[in-house]
Parts: sequence; C-alpha cells; structure tokens
Amino acid sequence: MHLKRFLMTAAFLASLPAAVLADKTDDTLDIVFTKDLDNPDIYFSTAREATLVGFSVFDALVYRDPITNEYVGNLATEWSWLDDLTLEMKLREGVTFHNGEAFTASDVAYTVNTMKEAVAPGALTSMRWIDSVEVVDDFTVRFHAGAPFPAAMDYIAQGITIYPEDYYSEVGSAGFARQPIGTGPYQFQSITPGQGFTLVANEAYFDGPKSRAQIGTVNVRTIPDVNTQLAEMMTGNADLLWQVPDDQAAQMARRDDLEVVQASTMRIGYITMDAVGRNMAEGPFRDPRVRQAVYHAIDRTAIRDALMSPAAQIINSACHPIQFGCYTDVTTHAYDPDQARALLAEAGYPNGFTTKFYAYRDRPLAEAMIGMLAEVGITVEPVFLQYAAAVDAITQNQVPMAFMTWGSGSIGDITASTSRFFNGGDWDDARDPRVIELLNTGDNSISDEARIAAYTEALSIIADEVYWVPLWTYSTNYLLANGLNFTPTEDEIIRFYDIAWD
Repeated sequence: MHLKRFLMTAAFLASLPAAVLADKTDDTLDIVFTKDLDNPDIYFSTAREATLVGFSVFDALVYRDPITNEYVGNLATEWSWLDDLTLEMKLREGVTFHNGEAFTASDVAYTVNTMKEAVAPGALTSMRWIDSVEVVDDFTVRFHAGAPFPAAMDYIAQGITIYPEDYYSEVGSAGFARQPIGTGPYQFQSITPGQGFTLVANEAYFDGPKSRAQIGTVNVRTIPDVNTQLAEMMTGNADLLWQVPDDQAAQMARRDDLEVVQASTMRIGYITMDAVGRNMAEGPFRDPRVRQAVYHAIDRTAIRDALMSPAAQIINSACHPIQFGCYTDVTTHAYDPDQARALLAEAGYPNGFTTKFYAYRDRPLAEAMIGMLAEVGITVEPVFLQYAAAVDAITQNQVPMAFMTWGSGSIGDITASTSRFFNGGDWDDARDPRVIELLNTGDNSISDEARIAAYTEALSIIADEVYWVPLWTYSTNYLLANGLNFTPTEDEIIRFYDIAWD
C-alpha cells in the first residue's frame, strides 16, 4: 500500500513543470536533510548528520583519502609509532580556529582526554583504545594506548576531531553546541534547532588535504517529509537532496532539470532482539528458537527486490562485507514461515506473542517486516521514533526488538560495527562473554591473522545464536540541481567543501 502511494505521489510531482536552473550568482548552496542535526557538539551525537557536518567544520589530525584509502597529514603533518602503545604526532603550525585561537598540542590533548572521560557517544568507539594524550611540546603530542590497537589511524582520521581548549573549557558542551568552533573549511554562521543551520566559508583555511570551500554559503534545512523535499527541489528552492527513496528517485530521473546520482554506502540494516533480558527478564527473545523464528519469518530478498535499489546486498554477518575482519560464511536461516511457526510452538508460543518493534527510518521496509512477522504469529506494536529517541530507548533498556541501521562512521574495520554492538556495552543485546572476549582479542591484537581468527569465531557465534537478523547493505540516492558538481563517495560523507557550481 505504501509503495503504491509513494509511486503515485512521485509520479504527480514528476509531472510538475521543470524549475528554472538554480541561481548560482548568490554563491549559495541549499541542502535539505530529513533529520535534524541533533547536537552540534558532535562528540555527543551518533547521528549521521553530525558526521557530515563534522568533516566540513572540524578537522582531524589525519585525513583518509576516500578514493585511495591512504592516510595523509591534516592537523598533523607526520607520525610514527615509538612502540606498540605509543604514537607520536607532529602538528601543523600556523593553523587557527574559527574564533582566532591558535591551534597547538594542548588542544589535541584537551579534546581527547576530555571527551574520552565524558563518555560522549561519539567518542566511545573512536577513543576507547586511548589511555591518554601527552603534550610533548607546542606542536608534538603522544597518544598512549591501553593495548595495541591496529585500527588506530582509521579512528584518528574518521572519529577524532579537534576542539579549541580555551573556548570549550569556558562555554562547556551546551555553549559549544550553540556556537561550535573548529578549524575546518566551513564555520557555523547560525543554528536553529529543529529547522537547520547555515555555514559560511572559512577564508583563513590552511592548505591541506581538504580543499578550501568552493561555495561561500551552505544552508541546510530540516524537512522530514519526502514529498515536501521533492517539491523544494523541483521549484528551485533546494539544490541537493540526500537519501531520496528509490521509487521517488526513479521518477525524478525522468526530469531534465534534475540529476539523480546513486552511490553505494557502508550502511547496513539489521534487526536486534533482547536476547539477554535487558527489557524483559523473561522476554521471548531470550530463547534462541524465537530469534531463529524471526529470522525465518523475514523474506529479506523480497523486501530488497520490491522496495530497495538493486545495488543493495543481502548480508549474513553483523558487519559490512568490505570492513576488515568481516567473516561472512556464517549460519543463515532462509525465509520459511512454516519453520518459524514450528519453532515458536516448540518454544512455548503456539499462538505467537505480542511485542513492541522500534524503528526510526525506512518505514515501508519496517512495515513489510511487521507484516511478515504477523504471518507467523508475532503481533507487533510499531514504535516509530526520531533517531536520537530510538537510541535513548535502546541504551536505557526499553527495547525488546528494533530495526536499525548503522554506517560505522565510515570506518572500514569491524571494530566500528561488530565490536560496537557486542562488546558488553549499552548497545549489546546479547552480552555473550565468549563474544566479548573474542572481540577484545581481535580489537587489541597487532597480528592481522590473530584478529581475523578472533573475529571469525565471534561472528560465527553471533550468527549461530541469532543475536541479530542481518538484513542488507544500503545504497543512497542524491538529487542534484543542474549545474551542481558533486561526486559521492562510498563512505557516504557529503564533503560540502568539494561541491561546486559549474
């Protein structure tokens, strides 16, 4: 029903007259996001929008080239491991923050040492390997690791952005969220919670691996409704739209004033179930037969074929296939509703049961899965929330079952996926000591062979116990105004500074 309605709406919108070409003379780029920037203090956000903004407003010490995957100097110019636990980095001189403060080693040490102790969501994975950062001199720092951590450079590049010590210590997280300060190619001009924000070019940006801003002003508006988003594009009030649903993208591709660009991403979808009794001490999902029944009930391929791009891949492991350590030859359970009913009866639920099912996006996909669960006797009460609210519910042990997605912060190592969700922390619905120990071994071994062996065993246990129902990878559709030059990358990071008008 929803797919039909979307197609009809998209067809109507596509029939509207073509808009005039976007006005480039004002040196402005207008972007529409579905979700709000939940917290501009990006260490306290797990939303993708914060990651995107972070790449343009802040800088990391190193930059990972999205094409070659090589690390190049950014706020740092050179680095070396003094031993297995000590990384020394020489910093770039002459860099200033947006408020004029000079960038020095104390800003690096303050940012990392403060955020890792604040237990900020955005720092949990990227900084948990770090014991401390030491200032050697004004432009030299040393990272001290608690144990060998072979993925360190990926996390430094993708997950650790540097804040100004003096300003942040004065205003705190709340003040910083109102007026964030970084060193990046763009700086915040204004933020209106719930509505959007405006960035302007940092004219004093240094010459580094990122380009200087090519467009003077970037306006980002929050518009949750996809039909309103499309109308804004077609009337020339927006220039770039991200995450356009596949059916609407197909309709928009018929227009000659807009361009649809599809790109693969590192995002995966999954169903998680309360296997350890976080939400309900005697909940049904503690029984592996019930979890397996859920797996049998979901026709992943049919949903992908009907509602998603052909580029989406069915996955079987709790990680993205391109990530280091993602072992994929694990136990799977084919779509088999009869087997699902038999397993439920065997587990003591011959008439099924009722549960809540949380989700924050992709409502047509969620509703398709809800219908399939109902066919085997699992009656679902859907709870659709904004992302931040869904995260709060999960980490506060309120969720028996959820359909979620994860982009790993664009980090190409399963420390950013499997290790995040099965390490015994707030996201872990399994709390399996075997898995926790194996992941700890893999995360802290300097031997690639030892890491792969540990991750292979951990992922096999996760699959055998059906702690997750892995679903699919995602591609994403971008809708561009004519004359806008933008090339998506697989890490799904919209680098505002790389976008230009013809």
